[in-house]
Amino acid sequence: MAKDKTMYVCSNCGQESAKWIGKCPACGQWNTFKEFRVASDTGSMAARSAAQSVRSAKSADRNKPLRLNEISAKDEPRISMNDTELNRVLGGGLVPGSIVLLGGEPGIGKSTLTLQTILNMPERRVLYVSGEESAHQLKMRAERIQNALPTNASSENILILTETSLEAIFEHIRDINPQLVVIDSIQTIATEEVESSPGSVSQVRECAAALLRFAKSSGVPVILIGHINKEGTLAGPKNLEHIVDTVIQFEGDQHYMYRILRSTKNRFGSTSELGIYEMQQNGLRQVSNPSELLLTQDHEGLSGVAISSAIEGVRPFLVETQALVSSAAYGTPQRSATGFDQRRLNMLLAVLEKRVGFKLMQKDVFLNIAGGLRVTDMAMDLSIIAAVLSSNVDTPIESGWCMAGEVGLSGEVRPVSRIEQRIAEAEKLGFSNIIIPKYNMQGLDRKRFNITIHPVRKVEEALRVLFG
Repeated sequence: MAKDKTMYVCSNCGQESAKWIGKCPACGQWNTFKEFRVASDTGSMAARSAAQSVRSAKSADRNKPLRLNEISAKDEPRISMNDTELNRVLGGGLVPGSIVLLGGEPGIGKSTLTLQTILNMPERRVLYVSGEESAHQLKMRAERIQNALPTNASSENILILTETSLEAIFEHIRDINPQLVVIDSIQTIATEEVESSPGSVSQVRECAAALLRFAKSSGVPVILIGHINKEGTLAGPKNLEHIVDTVIQFEGDQHYMYRILRSTKNRFGSTSELGIYEMQQNGLRQVSNPSELLLTQDHEGLSGVAISSAIEGVRPFLVETQALVSSAAYGTPQRSATGFDQRRLNMLLAVLEKRVGFKLMQKDVFLNIAGGLRVTDMAMDLSIIAAVLSSNVDTPIESGWCMAGEVGLSGEVRPVSRIEQRIAEAEKLGFSNIIIPKYNMQGLDRKRFNITIHPVRKVEEALRVLFG
């Protein structure tokens, strides 16, 4: 038998070393290397025995070298999750044999989303492994969720297992032969081959590697639920995100009703897709048209409010930008942004002061994206400048106006992508006027839209159109 070896692993980033080091060369943290004893075969026997029972007869040919022109380029079949938002973020559904990591803040709704999804898949046999909650707790949550699900939702094919031992989990997988495995969460699972507590760097790495071998060799997809550390990143070693095929972040403020599902890594689809949910008492509700929910109807006559036509992924929606400008109470003015990049706000304020001539040096500026969303679309620039100026002069923007445009350092309004989708979304929601970059007018047919389009080249022109 091969002897066990001792290695030192950084508890912050997972960097390995043959000897103890004071400062980690990867992340720069001090005194983070811990000693671990690693066995020669960490969990591979359990993973191999579980995979062999569900492996097809053709699996022996998968490891043979193939010429590039012999490999089929057809899309792999997808497993529908019966959830439009989740399917969009995954790239069209769950790929067989893939491993998906779902992360989020505590209490954000990761387990609720996963349990709600598998309850809506009555045709598949699912093994739900819980290392944090008891079977009774999961039953109470399932009963609460089932009240809002369609009548065809069933829990007959859902098997609940409360276990933290990786070897025991693979034994149950071999006996049950599931079509989908859910691990809640990967930080609670431990293998006997590694002498460390669950959630440590070595345990998370080895358990994830064993589950990856099982998923790839058997074709059974695996969904891992992960924790978030105090820095806001996924807990465990960094190579956990490299091991899995898809990394999904479940974001949002617990005090807001909206939840954002976005992909940060996806080997089978785009990472620019976005899913929006609304947290309710009986589970998460899909938001198919977020524009109607993100726009309040009582802001008429209020200054500092501007509507922007933004795009996240491939879906357009209108979002409300709120700004408040007041005299600085202290020597240094405050700059605060919620849901928007703080550095970009400072840049836009500098453009507004240098190019337009409005002095904001001695004033506090507070910016908020309504609804608790975090928007990264550059087309938000024009609405942010309009909202800041509206609050500064205490003059409201007339109702029925929205805008989309990126602002450059010289004060020009730069073109944005998918302008026709932005205009169509504004027209659908009843807006009568929209401000767009003049460059986007090339090839645009105005006759297709029943909304008045105002093309502008500079920020001064846009402000002149809004405020006269």
